[in-house]
Amino acid sequence: MNGSMMQQPLLISSLLTHAERHHGEQEVVSRRVEGDIHRYTYRDLGARARRMANALAAHGVGLGDRVATLGWNGYRHMELYYAVSGSGAVLHTLNPRLHPDQVVWIADHAEDQVMFFDLTFLPLIEAIAGRVKTIKAFVAMTDRSHMPGNSAVPNLLCYEDLIDAHEPEFEWPTFDENTASSLCYTSGTTGNPKGALYSHRSTVLHTYAIALPDSLNCSARDTILPVVPMFHVNAWGLPYAACMVGAKLVFPGPFLDGKNLHELFESEGVTVSAGVPTVWQGLLAHVEANHLKFSTMRRTVIGGSACPPAMMRAFQERYDVNVLHAWGMTEMSPLGTACTLKPKHLTLPAEERLAIQAKQGRAVFGVDMMIVDDEGQALPHDGQAAGELLVRGPWIISRYFKGEGGDPLVHHEGVGWFPTGDVATIDADGFMQITDRSKDVIKSGGEWIGSIDLENIAMAHPAVAMAACIAAPHPKWDERPLLVVVKKPGAHVSRDELIAFYEGKIAKWWTPDDVVFIDAIPLGATGKMQKNKLREQFQDRRLPKA
Repeated sequence: MNGSMMQQPLLISSLLTHAERHHGEQEVVSRRVEGDIHRYTYRDLGARARRMANALAAHGVGLGDRVATLGWNGYRHMELYYAVSGSGAVLHTLNPRLHPDQVVWIADHAEDQVMFFDLTFLPLIEAIAGRVKTIKAFVAMTDRSHMPGNSAVPNLLCYEDLIDAHEPEFEWPTFDENTASSLCYTSGTTGNPKGALYSHRSTVLHTYAIALPDSLNCSARDTILPVVPMFHVNAWGLPYAACMVGAKLVFPGPFLDGKNLHELFESEGVTVSAGVPTVWQGLLAHVEANHLKFSTMRRTVIGGSACPPAMMRAFQERYDVNVLHAWGMTEMSPLGTACTLKPKHLTLPAEERLAIQAKQGRAVFGVDMMIVDDEGQALPHDGQAAGELLVRGPWIISRYFKGEGGDPLVHHEGVGWFPTGDVATIDADGFMQITDRSKDVIKSGGEWIGSIDLENIAMAHPAVAMAACIAAPHPKWDERPLLVVVKKPGAHVSRDELIAFYEGKIAKWWTPDDVVFIDAIPLGATGKMQKNKLREQFQDRRLPKA
């Protein structure tokens, strides 16, 4: 016997409709590419998104067509989140930090029909415009007075002209909630990037999940500033969650340095922000150098890569900003876990609480996790056994766009699980901790050494700005840890000092065999350290004899 409840599809347009009706006066504030501050409301956002939906229809964009963006975090990009997906087309957020050849390959693979771009990326657009195969028009996300002159880009349109030329009357269509809504390509795969094609259903369910109190804890009382780019897994879903709960939204545009971020935090009363550790390093450096404080921000979500405990201490102990460690993947929409403490943890000594917070956290409802050994056998959740992390859930992909790479799932007892490529432990309370990427793990004498632990210890040294630990070939042990370090400006520390810094903090045999100092660690398009490039750079390095 079925229940007697209404059947109403979960559609992205419903998030914006809700925000207009119930939080219409709430502000959306953007630092524009043009340099000024732009303000309007959710009611304005809704009207302009419907105008753009009409513009897209007028230019032949239909159900399932892919519409690309090369944009920073801003109100125009937000309008496209709803105008494109809400009208039944597929929003494809391209990463502008990729090489032009990669952008061309991805745009062709996605079969993008229209590409919107911020003026910052005009040189990239000019480099690819004559090479892409399916794009019929390019739209500069600016007004007529800022349009580039004498540009060689064919079929170049002005965003504000499109808005002005169309009416705000548009009825969001109703369709199957499993219809594709947005497309993100992941850089975490080998070979060419692969696309994760999200649905309206998966996106709305993910939005519910990230707003939960034990997740990212979003509410109408918050002012949210997503530093994580809107081209990086849809800014971790925050543009959707803000509409769902009616939070004030602040966009930083391309100005992601510590000074500009701190000014926005203070002037707009930001209460929560989210980004990768490399961004927070710059913010903390600016705040510390100028003896500043945070007057309203009380929590920050850190993901993308592990948050060093030293960074967590700085935020929490010096600035009274709680750190929420989170983990996920492009293939997971992206959120999988959030590290909110249970009641029994609140009375623990500070160091014990910090040790728990350093973990990636508990699975949010909707995500199931397990760890397996090399033979695919399930391992216990005892906080000790480490194995490959597998996940499943309603916002986790079952296959890549166009079936690239075949079936990615691991089938365990008849159930399909997505292999994350992470090596992890899960404790009895459900807290998961990434110990390494499977491709980054150091296997010394047949035993695993977690590179993340070694990096976190190095980052706690006052002279270290950034650290990466990679496997170096060893004639006896097969591999041994090599520590690669970037010093803070003006700081001095020797190899022997850093190696001695590990004493008493880890098992002696985990201690790095050597340290090298470099000017900068290569970062990928999403701010993650590129250890593969470090391994190539130091593949011939001879470790000192024990």
